[in-house]
Amino acid sequence: MTTTSPTPDHRQIQPVLTGTAPVRRPRIVATDLDGTLLRSDGTISPRTQAALEAAERAGLCIVFVTGRPPRWMDSVSDHIGGHGVAICSNGGAVYDVRQRMLLQSYPLRPDDALAVVERLRAGLPGTTFAFEYPTGFSHEPDYPALMWDADAAHRIAPAEELLAAADGHGVFKVLARHPELDPDGFLLRAREAAGELAEFTRSSSVALLEISARGVSKASTLARWCEDRGAAAEDVVAFGDMPNDLPMLAWAGTAYAVANAHPEVLAATRRHTARNDEDGVALVVEELLHARIDGHSLS
Repeated sequence: MTTTSPTPDHRQIQPVLTGTAPVRRPRIVATDLDGTLLRSDGTISPRTQAALEAAERAGLCIVFVTGRPPRWMDSVSDHIGGHGVAICSNGGAVYDVRQRMLLQSYPLRPDDALAVVERLRAGLPGTTFAFEYPTGFSHEPDYPALMWDADAAHRIAPAEELLAAADGHGVFKVLARHPELDPDGFLLRAREAAGELAEFTRSSSVALLEISARGVSKASTLARWCEDRGAAAEDVVAFGDMPNDLPMLAWAGTAYAVANAHPEVLAATRRHTARNDEDGVALVVEELLHARIDGHSLS
């Protein structure tokens, strides 16, 4: 998540990037959406759309790797690459955006999900929960659903009841919300309470945790997706802005943080580009298309 800033005329943006350029020709551009590729109003700018289309024509494959659940992907369906597939829910789901079809999911073990709920509820009183699974979205009565989730819930009930139901056995993302804690502090304390049971991360400006099955992250699912296409980490250039992007940025052969990224992400990446509202991803993609890498022109 980012704060809104004035959007300059793209003709005045200079492609000044910090860090060194990639040392080999990438095959895959893996990018986060909110706060990275998308502007603060949730749109893809004309410049960024043009850069993505040019990259596809040049033979690069664009894949969206996002914390968004599959049901939030309709708004970007016109911009996804020729394959039509996105990695959603921090690696918990692989989704065909055009066909609106879940291709794969990596659910939590029901016992682990229940144990996470119990430990967070005991150690961090006031925490409430919601659950993403192939057939829908459910949440507890006190969970403050986001505006676009207000009418999306399949069921509203206590977490234990939701997890005991049949849908609870397919949960690929648990959401935990706290009304008062600092977001980074909430993440740290949750990992201390139950980090051996699941993967904990965050991408929101509020105290909202995103919890996946142990070993499941943007990196793990992207790695599988790339392997199926004969690509390795060295073939990937990745972009991100929040802690949920860190595994992907660490795995990819080349990684960029946008300038508006979380301080931890900026510290973890050697290469930085402009803010999401200044078409930071497009700046790098344009440079890739005009650069000579390993003696081969991408343009």
